[in-house]
Amino acid sequence: MTQSPTSLSASLGDTVTITCRASEDIYSALAWYQQKPGIPPKLLIYGANSLEDGVPSRFSGSGSGTEYSLKISSLQPEDMATYYCQQH
Repeated sequence: MTQSPTSLSASLGDTVTITCRASEDIYSALAWYQQKPGIPPKLLIYGANSLEDGVPSRFSGSGSGTEYSLKISSLQPEDMATYYCQQH
């Protein structure tokens, strides 16, 4: 999996999009996680676009085939974290 951008600068209220590219079709078997220091990773999105229970609706996932994205709308202070994709 190749994720881009590898880092970004954003301000509160911004909309941020992170992209993940697979080397072959993964048939939407893609999850997005949020990682904060000292805390286990938090599952945000599974199946490319299904929101995990309790995750705010400002998070959304999309994509198919080899190209997937995570969008965070109206960035909040608690969203400042590392995000990564993983095939599942």
